[in-house]
Amino acid sequence: MPTHQGACFCGAIVIEVTGEPEGMGYCHCRSCRSWSGGPVNAFSLWKPEAVKVTKGEEHLATFAKTPMSERKFCALCGGHLMTNHPPLGLVDVFSATIPSLDYQPALHVNYSETVLHLHDGLPKFADFPAEFGGSGTMLPE
Repeated sequence: MPTHQGACFCGAIVIEVTGEPEGMGYCHCRSCRSWSGGPVNAFSLWKPEAVKVTKGEEHLATFAKTPMSERKFCALCGGHLMTNHPPLGLVDVFSATIPSLDYQPALHVNYSETVLHLHDGLPKFADFPAEFGGSGTMLPE
């Protein structure tokens, strides 16, 4: 089973993901853009049991603006690591956090909020696919 390691910006917190992600893609919502400091957030979704903090758990801090997203970061350097999504039962480990992961995005979510239009042929959902509680509405590139 593949295992990947990643760390916060200063290296005080190390995480490990095991197996394969449940999905990978891009989120264009304003919250993710603001949190990531970029025009889009590249996510990889994992079952909670596949994600472990192997070093520095005492430095792991959480900020929850909404019940949908518990954003995890290093209290020492502020480096972003992952976001727990309790309603989905999944953890988004930011693709930049795990550099050895072969990132293969399959879709865009919250594309109705985009500030960066991408023409990559991937499905673009206005919010989320229906199976994740969204409308399932697709938008053109």
